[in-house]
Amino acid sequence: MGMTGPSGIGKSILLKALADILPHQGEIFLGEIESQMIPAPQWRRKVALLPAESQWWCDTVGEHFKIFDETLFGQLGFEQKVMGWQISHLSSGEKQRLACIRLLINQPEALLLDEPTANLDKDNQANLESLISDYQKKYQIPVIWISHDKAQLERVCQQLLVLNKENYKLRPLTGAQL
Repeated sequence: MGMTGPSGIGKSILLKALADILPHQGEIFLGEIESQMIPAPQWRRKVALLPAESQWWCDTVGEHFKIFDETLFGQLGFEQKVMGWQISHLSSGEKQRLACIRLLINQPEALLLDEPTANLDKDNQANLESLISDYQKKYQIPVIWISHDKAQLERVCQQLLVLNKENYKLRPLTGAQL
């Protein structure tokens, strides 16, 4: 499902609540599992959030990964040598592509994507869209994708939730991949 709307309407806050990062009311389920039935860190491994700005806590790329998955890294344009790269020297687009790989390596059961391609050029945007689509199809998982790019959402989503101050609108999209 795609989600769009003006900045500040609460899209990112909703994703953080779904990931059990922010306090929320109501119930959130992944299949039969309710978010409050398991510890928050375990829920977050199942329901993974890719924030608009990724966080990095070690000096090199390799320190953030237990393994080098040649397929995942290769699909987003990286070779083994990326593992030695300094985080401080990465572009915002490189950080975002690597954050997506880091997320998928943990094999989450649902994806919450907050503007995952905002910092990418067209080729890398297409590569990341393809990677997410392949992952979603392979594991048959739900995906919520936030973007201000409605053309992108029409490419990658079956439904679109439009948030605005007056009301929320959910409409189906035709020809969608996810």
